[in-house]
Amino acid sequence: MIVEFILNGEDVSLKADPLERLSDLLRDRFGLSSLMSDCLEGICGKCVVFLNGRLVNSCLVPAFKVRGSEVITYEGFKSTDAHEAVARAFEEAGVELCGFCDAAMFLATASLLESNERPTDEDIKETMSSIYCRCTTPSITLKAVRGVIESKMGGKYDRAR
Repeated sequence: MIVEFILNGEDVSLKADPLERLSDLLRDRFGLSSLMSDCLEGICGKCVVFLNGRLVNSCLVPAFKVRGSEVITYEGFKSTDAHEAVARAFEEAGVELCGFCDAAMFLATASLLESNERPTDEDIKETMSSIYCRCTTPSITLKAVRGVIESKMGGKYDRAR
């Protein structure tokens, strides 16, 4: 089947098996190396992308579900102001990501802030726990996400109640 969709702002079209994984299409056909396909079960979160504005595990999305959709990978996200804010906050918090989960962590942070302007610590922990990461601790990640919120709000992070 022919799959046509928007990938990082560009119209694309390719022939694919209807059940081929989006993660495989993105890595193998488009050479997008930011997403990892470690678990192939939606557990590790390292293959997350935005599909029509929603954060999804691309290893769980079959090709036929992508037709007519918009997909934004980390490569597309890197050119946004949101990426700069997230990257700066992670750096200021002293978060040193290993390169296997950084794209997923940044996308998850952006997704959280897009869907919830004033997330609670529990909201942050829940969202960030969807990314399996061994290179940093949840408390440091929480600090980084709070930093993004502070920069977005122009001041001190005041937890939502």
